Amino acid sequence: MTDFERYLRNWWAKLSTWLHGEQRAEGTRKAKAALRDFRDSETGRKAEAALRDLREGETGRKAREAVRDLRDSDAGRKAREALQDLRDSEAGRKAMTALRDLRDSAANRDKS
Repeated sequence: MTDFERYLRNWWAKLSTWLHGEQRAEGTRKAKAALRDFRDSETGRKAEAALRDLREGETGRKAREAVRDLRDSDAGRKAREALQDLRDSEAGRKAMTALRDLRDSAANRDKS
């Protein structure tokens, strides 16, 4: 699992916890109602239909195949290795630490 995937899963877990927390119950109800209203609207139905068409259509199939080909290619392998080398390098570790510090400082500001 990549760092981004871990970050995304962690963010989703925090969001789920926040949405299910008792102190945020009213906000959760409003957010769910807004999402339900959007899904029921004409715009929401059109957006869902467009996404479904893209996913199930010829264009979506070709895009998936192109990504799969790139992932399986020599260039894809080299890119993964380069990213792994960057992550394992001193510069990569410093960048990750800086991002973590930035995220933590932003979270502390929000709590104030």
